[in-house]
Amino acid sequence: MRDPRQIAVVGATGYSGLELARILLRHPALETPVFYVRDANGTRCLSERFPQFRGWGEAPLRPLSVEAISSSSAGTVFLATPHGVSSELAPTLLEAGLRVIDLSGAFRFPAAETFTSWYKLPAPHAGWLAEAAYGIPELYSEQIARARLVANPGCYATSVILALRPLTESGWIAPYSSVVCDCKSGASGAGKDPRRDLHFVEVDENFKAYGLFTHRHTPEILEHTGLSESQVVFTTHLLPLARGILSTIYVTLDPPRTGADVEALFRKFYAGRPMVRMWPCGTLPELQHVAHTNFCDIGFALDSSLRRLVLISCLDNLGKGAAGQAVQNLNHMLGIEEQTSLQ
Repeated sequence: MRDPRQIAVVGATGYSGLELARILLRHPALETPVFYVRDANGTRCLSERFPQFRGWGEAPLRPLSVEAISSSSAGTVFLATPHGVSSELAPTLLEAGLRVIDLSGAFRFPAAETFTSWYKLPAPHAGWLAEAAYGIPELYSEQIARARLVANPGCYATSVILALRPLTESGWIAPYSSVVCDCKSGASGAGKDPRRDLHFVEVDENFKAYGLFTHRHTPEILEHTGLSESQVVFTTHLLPLARGILSTIYVTLDPPRTGADVEALFRKFYAGRPMVRMWPCGTLPELQHVAHTNFCDIGFALDSSLRRLVLISCLDNLGKGAAGQAVQNLNHMLGIEEQTSLQ
């Protein structure tokens, strides 16, 4: 009999995997997770490999084995793995009766061609795509609660979608107007694999744009805001810091709205959603307000015409943008308070 509160984690060596370990090891509703990595290097406990976890309890660290996970009593598995690895592992684990929360992009799109077009990788198991719930709990909590497979969203996509969805769902954005999403992220968002452009001397005291018109989070933004590709300008930048995302989003409203109107819309839309914090009109969140948290903070300003709206959406790319949101999804799947272990 599988217990959904018994957790297996595949991939604990990347930044998102380590953040996931920190959250899960202090989660009051779970058994001690078991962590699986490709090469355990002879270590049997997570704290042997990562000394920062000493004193957190004896969390088992084991060589990756799909057979071992499938034959265990674990009921839920997190995949903190690359896209291609997730697309291979998830179907086998699902068929063995586990519920899967995947932090990669492998199952984020209902159409396989969307994944292959943007990720330049073979399509994941097409039979599971239609069953995957897109893991933004503020928008899809009911689907997530009953899902067997949850596709955790991209970090940039989360910040942009949460800022735009109240406006697009209410029809407040001027038809055919451009929506500019000017986004900045810390270097951990690029992952842990060594790359020359992510060396300290390349990132420190530097600031650059990348992925113009090709960033993989673009189709998530389009699918979950309902905006067209020709309408959205999505530009990403690399900040010389470890973690955090700040998205500045430029929107034209039609008809004009007051600051009170905009604030009321967002507060009503996210009422009862503790992980989204709406700021009063004219006050703007900063990265330091969300670092090491699972909050997405949204602020805004309006010009004197009451038509030009600038939104600021901040989150921690390893928290609400990855591991924190994955645990928030788990909490919905378990039927417990969504902020458990996240505040």
